[in-house]
Amino acid sequence: MLSQVSPVRWSAPEGRWTEPDLHLFPQDGHRYEILDGSLHVTPRADARHDSMVESVVTTLRSAAPPGWWVCARLGIEMGTSNLVPDVTVLRPHSSGSIWVDPADVALVVEIESDETRRYDRLLKPAVYAAAGIPAYWRVEAGPVLRVHALTDESYQALEDVGTDGQLQLDSPYPIRVNPVQWR
Repeated sequence: MLSQVSPVRWSAPEGRWTEPDLHLFPQDGHRYEILDGSLHVTPRADARHDSMVESVVTTLRSAAPPGWWVCARLGIEMGTSNLVPDVTVLRPHSSGSIWVDPADVALVVEIESDETRRYDRLLKPAVYAAAGIPAYWRVEAGPVLRVHALTDESYQALEDVGTDGQLQLDSPYPIRVNPVQWR
């Protein structure tokens, strides 16, 4: 006789979702985030996406001055939102907590996929900008790097570089990027 194992059951909180609620979910590759108190779940990333994340991390780490941290999938707590960028660059002397303070963050990078396109282009940048994170990069298929900088409370597009070029940037620290190496 086969044993009947019932699936784990949970219920939504009475009010807004908060960071402790995220601990209810399994480590199953899905990305569980909270946006303004509402739960948002992204499907498991494919191998191409994971490879791109690792390539961007390698590029940023190789140029990072001493004391800077480059992390894949490190959460940022921003009021009623807990978001997990694909790549986060932390300033020296950051808190080192599990959910970092946006004041410690110099750059967030999102690797766009079909499932996250609108989220990465519209919602997440708006939350990052409102939290005062000074730089936002989005990597699109190609790959194409779109570099944005914070002006007032929104991001302004600064540079785009595709597979046929490289770019010298000064933020978050001096770095030369060539997206063709991220394939």
